[in-house]
Amino acid sequence: MSVNKVILVGNVGRDPEVRHLDKGVAVARFSLATTENYTSKTGEKVSNTEWHNIVLWRGLAEVAEKYVKKGSQLYIEGRLRTNSYEKDGVKHYTTEINADTMQLLGKREGQAEMGNQAAPAESVQSVSEPDFSQPEEDDLPF
Repeated sequence: MSVNKVILVGNVGRDPEVRHLDKGVAVARFSLATTENYTSKTGEKVSNTEWHNIVLWRGLAEVAEKYVKKGSQLYIEGRLRTNSYEKDGVKHYTTEINADTMQLLGKREGQAEMGNQAAPAESVQSVSEPDFSQPEEDDLPF
């Protein structure tokens, strides 16, 4: 048994770069910063920021294209993927988070002007890719 699960809450470092592949499949890529703040033994405040490469597919990519901007705060759930490539005879590795779930956190754009009014119906707060790993009840062979 093994588990490959990542949960992050952080701020988007750059606007998502969205591409549309064959058959209209969308893929979005952007960086997400997570920051750890603590006080050292000497009493000095220390801040450590980690940058994560996020990859979203299909519906999640389309939501990101529409709603995610630099500085947005997001909750991301997904899996770690390590890729390698060769450049100038040297092998390089990159680690990405393939997100299954994304939730927009923090204020929505224009919320300050809206006061206590309800958010527009088109706003999206949480989106998940469907789980195709388990067959639906109708697909069971018995």
